[in-house]
Amino acid sequence: MTRIAQPSVSQQELVQAWENTLPLLLNPGDKCVVRPDERDPQALMVTIETEGRSMYSFDFRCTYVDDREVQVEFLDVERGGIHVAENTEIIQNLIEDYVRHFHECAQRLHALTHR
Repeated sequence: MTRIAQPSVSQQELVQAWENTLPLLLNPGDKCVVRPDERDPQALMVTIETEGRSMYSFDFRCTYVDDREVQVEFLDVERGGIHVAENTEIIQNLIEDYVRHFHECAQRLHALTHR
């Protein structure tokens, strides 16, 4: 059985690298917070707050499956602090957009995670 190469970098280093890289990939004005997942040292918790009047806040878990790929799990979306349905076209499009940005971020950090 082939062993999958996990990132050879600490979770705190990953958090810092994502905090520095992910904002460069997001829409202008969107903000993100990256935290370690306390349950999984290969995972990060990411919150994105959209710009403008929509006041959406999205929560995701990004888990490294190898040293360059992440599995992204959408957790929740809120608007003004209130949970909203995620099945609207606007929210689904934003989720897809953010998931693409997460994969791009993981690719950009491959030099860090593949040591």
